[in-house]
Amino acid sequence: MLDVSDLSHDFGDLSVIDGLSLSVEPGRTLGVVGPSGCGKSTLLEIICGLIEPTRGTVGVDGASDPGSRLEKCAFMPQRDCLLPWYSAIDNAGLALSNQGKSKREARAAAHQLFDRFGLAGFEGSRPDELSGGMRQRVAFLRTLLSDKPVLLLDEPFASLDAITRAELQEWLLPSLVEGGNTVVLVTHDVEEALYLADSVLVLSRRPGSELARVEALPSSGAGRNEVVTDPDFLVRREEIMGLLRGNR
Repeated sequence: MLDVSDLSHDFGDLSVIDGLSLSVEPGRTLGVVGPSGCGKSTLLEIICGLIEPTRGTVGVDGASDPGSRLEKCAFMPQRDCLLPWYSAIDNAGLALSNQGKSKREARAAAHQLFDRFGLAGFEGSRPDELSGGMRQRVAFLRTLLSDKPVLLLDEPFASLDAITRAELQEWLLPSLVEGGNTVVLVTHDVEEALYLADSVLVLSRRPGSELARVEALPSSGAGRNEVVTDPDFLVRREEIMGLLRGNR
């Protein structure tokens, strides 16, 4: 589904990614962690066709040109990018509206998930009436509703409090497995990457290149607390943290 080969990218004289290759099989989730400034967000923008790489190739389900890649990807940037004149429910359903769904259909699809995302009762609220965490949840819901085969998530839970973040992680995990999307998740939270992803790509400091790829624990159906306190999980977390500390 997703192949990146010998990818490098420069912004002028600044090299941010250097010789990076990766592949993600259909229905799998790849977590990406690394120091700030190592090109994680740039990688997502390149995959979905918003930026063309300086060198290397990118293929998404066989598509290599930017426009075709963008058609197959749903990208959630760090900023929520909500439309200030739209209500929360209309922002959430925006991707469906852009696909030709009526406003009623888009609202109905979004409304089914508002309670699960802790947004019930705020359907008619404007973005400036929502907390930062609620805005991020609306943006994440909008990404899921786009129904694209590839989801590119750039710190999707960064604005949420620890309890809400853990709850949404626990909800998201089976949703990713059942949904069948190919997912690339960029996060600074090593625990989040190991919990949600099938494997974790560890990037070096700028220019970002591969330090290691660590396989996560096989899904056991256990609750989040049981997983993140499992001794094997802790070993993997410390392995990644050691790599990141050693590359500072």
